[in-house]
Amino acid sequence: MFKRIDKLLIDLPESKNPDPNAAAAVQELLGGKFGEMSTLNNYMYQSFNFRTKKKLRPFYDLVASITAEEFGHVELVSNTINLMLEGSTFPGDPDITPMQDAKDVRNTQHFIATAQTAYPFDSMGKAWTGENVFNSGNLILDLLHNFFLECGARTHKMRVYQMTDNPVAREMIGYLLVRGGVHVVAYAKALEIATGVDVTKLVPIPNLSNKSFDAARKYEDQGVHRRLYTFSDADYMGIAKIWKGTHPEDGGKLEVIEGTPKGAKIPDLEEVTEEFAPGIGPDEFAEIAKRLQRNAGL
Repeated sequence: MFKRIDKLLIDLPESKNPDPNAAAAVQELLGGKFGEMSTLNNYMYQSFNFRTKKKLRPFYDLVASITAEEFGHVELVSNTINLMLEGSTFPGDPDITPMQDAKDVRNTQHFIATAQTAYPFDSMGKAWTGENVFNSGNLILDLLHNFFLECGARTHKMRVYQMTDNPVAREMIGYLLVRGGVHVVAYAKALEIATGVDVTKLVPIPNLSNKSFDAARKYEDQGVHRRLYTFSDADYMGIAKIWKGTHPEDGGKLEVIEGTPKGAKIPDLEEVTEEFAPGIGPDEFAEIAKRLQRNAGL
């Protein structure tokens, strides 16, 4: 089962200027082939379909716990896109064309289909597909694929980081560069235990430290790159048999944290009347409030 907590993994800065074209690029990190939808679903189905859990429990625990973290990554990237789109249009009578600027942005679906919010598609508007899921049933092959997938995801984050200086995007990417780096090392260590091959000697891929990015450096300084969370109150502690020793880049001691990160407040998006979202006016809101009170017996 999955337990949901009403928090984001980190605080995102307040968006001061709408940036719809950059938001279109960030969509790649959500619904692209190497986006968070792919990492989530790859690990989720591998954990659902895992064979001989009793014999290979630490490997199952690793994939299962990272699956839960990936849900939070999907949520974080989605909220980033939402904040970057906020303020792109203005309220007004339909005849004054309040959404006139939307026709000139790279991804008009953000305005026509989703009321200026995220959607599981890539930077070119192509929908994410389950064909991006790899689950061979072979433990070594799946772990090797996951290592490759995380390295590909890291590459794309680094490229999008260099495409925009939007503070919301950079905060999110900086954090996910660090957390994705954790997953790279975790799968490398799992492969070493399973095969005897020290895959950690390959990292980082690309060969550029997270410390080279201002938005990632602060998380590295906090030791976020050395922590692996169980994302469970009591289960998946078997990851401690894999996530141990020292970090291959800085030699710091690795630690398993039972539970989840502290988390931060989820942004509350304002209404966008020109998009009819959420489409509840003051009078309707008052009536809904009365009904809720009646249903609660107040």
